Amino acid sequence: MKWNAELYDQKHAFVSQFGENVLELLDAKAGERILDLGCGTGYLANQIQSSGADVVGADLSPDMIAKAKASYPDVEFMVANASDFHFDKKFDAVFSNAALHWVKDHDGMMLSVYNSLKPGGRFVAEMGGKGNVGLLIAATKQVLEKYGYHKQTEIQLWRFPALGEYTHQLENHGFKVSFAIHFDRKTLLQDGDEGVAKWITMFGSPYFEGVDANDKQLMLKEITEILRPTFYQDRQWYADYKRLRFIAVKEI
Repeated sequence: MKWNAELYDQKHAFVSQFGENVLELLDAKAGERILDLGCGTGYLANQIQSSGADVVGADLSPDMIAKAKASYPDVEFMVANASDFHFDKKFDAVFSNAALHWVKDHDGMMLSVYNSLKPGGRFVAEMGGKGNVGLLIAATKQVLEKYGYHKQTEIQLWRFPALGEYTHQLENHGFKVSFAIHFDRKTLLQDGDEGVAKWITMFGSPYFEGVDANDKQLMLKEITEILRPTFYQDRQWYADYKRLRFIAVKEI
């Protein structure tokens, strides 16, 4: 999937804004070496570095990394695969916000994180949890099916795990989970009636690969109307976010 870094910053800043709460869990200290895994356009990596930490931001998207380097030249950024990375110098902590649900190989990711941490180092993250944007996904697949795009309905873009499932997997990779929570967080969408369509265009574009352009516009409007009874509240549009946060410590 190719990311539009400018659109990400302009229309979906809530991703980084909600991530600021996760920084409280990280509790970065001056002098710590910290990896921001799936750093996107670098906003949170820069916030972490402002605490006095030594930060490396890593993301699979070259466009995101280019935007991050341009925006925050004092922070080190690099293109890297979250499922398979290596650093010779170990980190005190690995941080991730709104990125891990995009990862295909979570075993590889957890192994890479574990190997990159110092003994006693911490893995602090927030990602989509079980049921995240479930209504939005269901409405999208319903309309794709209606228009005959059966192949697209089989696409699985994300992994949104249950809390017990994921903490168990972390423990199997040598982590001690010291904190974990799965919670609902309805999330405001920008641009009013266009908010659903723009969210899908930004984050769910693979669902519409191979879809006729005219069909796509009609379908996005139909998806929006299906979601109106639940997403439209007090004259604003919200998405059905469900999040998973955790702190996992590398066992010594």
